[in-house]
Amino acid sequence: MRVVLIGATGMVGQGVLRACLAAADVTEIVVLGRRAPEGYDDPRLKVFAMPDLASFQATDEAFASIDACFFCAGVSSFGMSEAAYRAITYDLTLHIAQELLRVSPAMTMVYVSGAGADTSEQGKSMWARVRGQTENALQRLPFRQVAIFRPAAIFPEDGIQSRTAAYRWMYIALKPLLALIRRISPSSVLTTRIIGDAMLNAVRRGVPQAVLKPADIHRLGSPRA
Repeated sequence: MRVVLIGATGMVGQGVLRACLAAADVTEIVVLGRRAPEGYDDPRLKVFAMPDLASFQATDEAFASIDACFFCAGVSSFGMSEAAYRAITYDLTLHIAQELLRVSPAMTMVYVSGAGADTSEQGKSMWARVRGQTENALQRLPFRQVAIFRPAAIFPEDGIQSRTAAYRWMYIALKPLLALIRRISPSSVLTTRIIGDAMLNAVRRGVPQAVLKPADIHRLGSPRA
């Protein structure tokens, strides 16, 4: 399996990268992002670090015949105008997706959205509306398969941390509560490991529906009985 990973330095992306590196059936991991992930030394890893992803063109042969794209990049809408948030969340995502589609039309696109995304595109919540627009646009593209992941609470494992300081402190403060919720209701709080395994399994097994909520992601990322 040859995969493209976008957003490998974020919290979710780090988990997906670790899952890919641990998977024997992943033969190449092409990382695309503004910065290269640090601390990894694996011959299967090929990194394209671009400060301006809006200028990305899938001209390198590394992007041809890809089996899956794991799109984990994203930003918080806090303090952003709708135009600025849309430029990153919608415009950039669609630009990269269309470039990859041009050279790898048979691939699976797995996109990390968020719980509460508004696919009616009419709601009052700006971030949810833009995320919903992005989900809808991706599903209209003729990939072999599109899987939309909508995680809610995420528990970082394996020493993974968010690059955003406020989020790091939030996870430190909430760690005991999240651990308790996981024991009571495992599918309510997803781990970075579960999300990474679920993305790989979405490609291996396919998905029952395009939009996957936390319980669906947990089921897909858990070992089969």
